[in-house]
Amino acid sequence: MKKGKKSLEGFWNEPLPDLLRLLQATPAGLTSDEAKRRLRLHGPKSLVRESRFATLFSIFRLFANPLVIMLLVASGVSLGLGDPLGGSIIIAIVLLSILLNFFMEFQARHAVEEIQKQVATTAAVLRDGREQELPIAALVPGDIVRLNAGDLVPADARLLDVKDLHVRESALTGESLPVEKAAADLSAGKHGIADARNSVFLGTAVQTGIGTAVIVCTGRDTCLGEIAQRLAMRPPETEFARGIRHFGIMITYVTMLLVLFVLLVNLILHRPVLESFLFSVALAVGMTPELMPMIITVTLAQGARRMTKKKVLVKQLAAIEDFGSVEILCSDKTGTLTEGEIVLDRHVDAQGKEDENVLRLIYLNSYFQAGIKSPLDDAILKYERPKIGEYVKVDEIPFDFNRKRLSVIVRHGDEHLLVTKGEAQSVFAICNTVTIDGSPQPFDDSRRAQAAEIFQKLSSDGYRTLGVAVLRVEKQDVYNLPAEHDMTLAGFGAFLDPPKEGIASVLEVLKQNGISVVIMTGDNQYVTQKVARDVGLAADRILTGNQVDTMDDAALAYQAENGAIFARVSPEQKNRVILALKARGHVVGYIGDGINDAPSLHTADVGISVVNGVDVAKDAAKIILLEKDLAVLNEGVIEGRRSFANIMKYIIMGTSSNFGNMFSMAAASLFLPFLPMLPTQILLNNFLYDISQISIPSDNVDSALLHRPKRWQIGFIRQFMTIIGPISSVYDFLTFGVLLWVFHASTHAPLFHTGWFVESLATQTLVVFVIRTAGNPLKSRPSWPLLTGVLAVVTIAAVLPYTPLGSLLGFTPPPLSLLGVIAFLAVTYLLLVQVVKTWFYRRHALL
Repeated sequence: MKKGKKSLEGFWNEPLPDLLRLLQATPAGLTSDEAKRRLRLHGPKSLVRESRFATLFSIFRLFANPLVIMLLVASGVSLGLGDPLGGSIIIAIVLLSILLNFFMEFQARHAVEEIQKQVATTAAVLRDGREQELPIAALVPGDIVRLNAGDLVPADARLLDVKDLHVRESALTGESLPVEKAAADLSAGKHGIADARNSVFLGTAVQTGIGTAVIVCTGRDTCLGEIAQRLAMRPPETEFARGIRHFGIMITYVTMLLVLFVLLVNLILHRPVLESFLFSVALAVGMTPELMPMIITVTLAQGARRMTKKKVLVKQLAAIEDFGSVEILCSDKTGTLTEGEIVLDRHVDAQGKEDENVLRLIYLNSYFQAGIKSPLDDAILKYERPKIGEYVKVDEIPFDFNRKRLSVIVRHGDEHLLVTKGEAQSVFAICNTVTIDGSPQPFDDSRRAQAAEIFQKLSSDGYRTLGVAVLRVEKQDVYNLPAEHDMTLAGFGAFLDPPKEGIASVLEVLKQNGISVVIMTGDNQYVTQKVARDVGLAADRILTGNQVDTMDDAALAYQAENGAIFARVSPEQKNRVILALKARGHVVGYIGDGINDAPSLHTADVGISVVNGVDVAKDAAKIILLEKDLAVLNEGVIEGRRSFANIMKYIIMGTSSNFGNMFSMAAASLFLPFLPMLPTQILLNNFLYDISQISIPSDNVDSALLHRPKRWQIGFIRQFMTIIGPISSVYDFLTFGVLLWVFHASTHAPLFHTGWFVESLATQTLVVFVIRTAGNPLKSRPSWPLLTGVLAVVTIAAVLPYTPLGSLLGFTPPPLSLLGVIAFLAVTYLLLVQVVKTWFYRRHALL
């Protein structure tokens, strides 16, 4: 048998004779020898196979980040310069970050293990003309399997014959009710998996009935196998990871250029080679944001702790920042926007009017029936119970899949009633009268058309509808099928999965905060349209899975950007929409709770599941809502934006003030007869600066920064660095002038080192009060830890030269007049930065 997987995609669309010919199979099944030959040819197909070196590759990949490489080099330089504490701290921070990220990747593998648990271990197979129980690893395409109520389907298979077969497919399609199966070929055309009524799929479960099927795909080639393979793959790079990587590349280039320039100049000027090299690498350490991993981790950890108090579990810290950047939130419908439970919402007569008698009759039927109760029966019985205490069950005519209805006979006093509920058209067929305004009327063509119109309207409004009929019957010992005739149509019971309480207001708040919501579900378009309307979303543009398959990625992204709703879509189609949106530069979130949602949860920048979701979905997600209240979604968005704002404060600080000071050192080395600052003093300056920034994660954030999605903008950071950084350099040069021409430090290197050490540290730490807000610093209060931390570091810088430790580090006590000049320069520097910053932000439309 020669076949490729491609030829079997959408196998349910093929006529059965053609499919059997392609599989070289017959309804009699395979022989053991033929099955062994096929097993050798194709191999046993587990859901997913992982390389033995996958763990090692994951660790190496995490170390390949440009920022990580740069930090490790900086740590080596610190150790080489006699700063073991600083070097060790950097290494510890990097390793902690690596271990944290590796742990998060490990969670994705656990999701694949959970999928394995959804799969049957054995199956009833027809081999050598007799039925045998075999492990699913021994199944091959062409095998004939038997299916019975309670079985897990062992592979993707085409049905040969069925009897009353209903299968739960929510794992794959999101369909909340069991799907009725048939062996007949589908109508001409292409059909999605949700419409494949002639096939069954691995991981789904048989609820009722029996069937025989020919296996088409096994293991990794099945629809569930594709989900498992997607989860085993490395997820696409998130917005946060991409931003960190681009920032690392930018800072590496800038640092290398600066260091090479300084080293070259010092060598041309015939400075000592070793001293010039140490000065250059010290500059590199000064430019390196070695505390960045710690600042990010602490900021996100504090955000995660705050989210935990709000009943939200953050599995991956970076997801908080990604949450703040989300522009489009894609959502499954069942169990996320809706309660995930069918309820009886309406009970109406044949004219569409609410009718308590319809409720009483449909309740009697479900209450007294003895057979297996469906989810619709459960919904009826959970409804407020009508007064039925005086009714007694007499008999029952069970449900069957030909009639598609069920009847019970009850006694009320001396009266015997036959009460029927079932598929509307089936109930219509046994009625000759209809209740109109409380009295029976002939069920003629016009009234039949009116009842059919009411049924169609309920269906198009997204309701699952049952017809209800009643007949007064004579007392007898046994009631059979012929008793269901000349009945009176009472009306309809209409069911739906209701929206979660308060979800409409949550979606409105998300919209106000710059996030659009896109529904993607395996349910039909009518149900989806009603839910969308009920939760306040536009429902005038609905695309089905078949339409999705005809569109390219750009068109898909355009539709999603403009409010389209996706119904009857498969897990693969959901995933494709998300990837299309990401390719257009959007940061995408996805919320879902089923196995069919797992690939999308894995692919999105931030995947969100709910506490009552299946284990596979929760393992694939990065954030789990511990309560069904989705209002915390918005809290997560705000928390993400708060974390992003504080992380950006550190980055902008490090790339502007640090860049300015390091540039000043490089320029000063051109004309000074000595190094502008000793290597150990540079490292101390950098260390004290980092200490002052440790409290940034706890800083307050302006409310204006919390209402729109925030993105990494490397161009913005680079421009800010090249505009604000030189201002710092200008004030450094002013300090040089004061030191050289007013305090005559050209012949007194320690005084020059001291004066510039104090000035550079004061300006680059105090400027955080200006940079931390886009507006007026006097109207935006910093947190107390940040305020006290910065002021403490400035105080240490001013006092240190007067201590014995200062002398040991090469400082000398400066005159108080020099400290006064430095204070004046620092104040004017902050004022100038505020003016330029305001202009810069207005230029970028951020004010």
